[in-house]
Amino acid sequence: MRSNQKWGKVYLAVVFVILYMPIVYLIYYSFNSGGTMHDFEGVTLDWYKEVLHDTRLWIIVLNTITIALLSSAISTILGVLGALAIYYVKSWRMKQILLMLNNVLIVSPDVIIGASFLILFTMIGIQLGFTSVLLSHIAFSVPIVVLMVLPKLQEMSSTLIDAARDLGANQWDVLTKVVLPYITPGIFAGFFMALTYSLDDFAVTFFVTGNGFSTLSVEIYSRARQGISLSINALSALLFLLTIALVIGYYFISQKSAVSGMGGRRR
Repeated sequence: MRSNQKWGKVYLAVVFVILYMPIVYLIYYSFNSGGTMHDFEGVTLDWYKEVLHDTRLWIIVLNTITIALLSSAISTILGVLGALAIYYVKSWRMKQILLMLNNVLIVSPDVIIGASFLILFTMIGIQLGFTSVLLSHIAFSVPIVVLMVLPKLQEMSSTLIDAARDLGANQWDVLTKVVLPYITPGIFAGFFMALTYSLDDFAVTFFVTGNGFSTLSVEIYSRARQGISLSINALSALLFLLTIALVIGYYFISQKSAVSGMGGRRR
């Protein structure tokens, strides 16, 4: 048993090394004064200064954050409503059909989704830019939120709702004072997952973005095609730190929610 645990730890260590070594390599050379990713000549912050003084880049950062926050907030609301609708469907067959339709956007290749949205927006006359990117991000984020919220609904005991109704609560009270507080961890999980997916997405955004509007993922791709520049490394390092901050924030929120839930059950 101990031998299996030891090899399990070794396996996890190897996996993490493989996953994080390219990121460490990229960040390491973002401090290279030589300007290449081959010979490290010295430590410099010039590439970070170049990124911080790039006005166009900061406009793109603002676009990316705005899209991510708006799409995450809207998709969280729609996802919670969708999860509630699926949960309250009485027919098992209909519930499975709805779940299957919900999962289509998750399992479908991003290239197909992006091309489909491009054709749709062109047909209905929506100009490619902020609106098209926002709608696309909402569309592929909603199924993620549904999958985060639905398990919390399924593990909720029906006795909680029955007790609330016995005490005189109406349908709105049951939803706002019993159901939503119980599934709050799932709602936060869905929001943060939608946020990270929106920040990281490239394939779908590449299809639906237009002239004069861009996001960080598309911008990094465009700059990388022009040749190696360590400003890309610096920008990627800053994005990595932002992602870590989001993960840590989600962790503390989850821990706080778990502690609050335990306190409530004890009372």
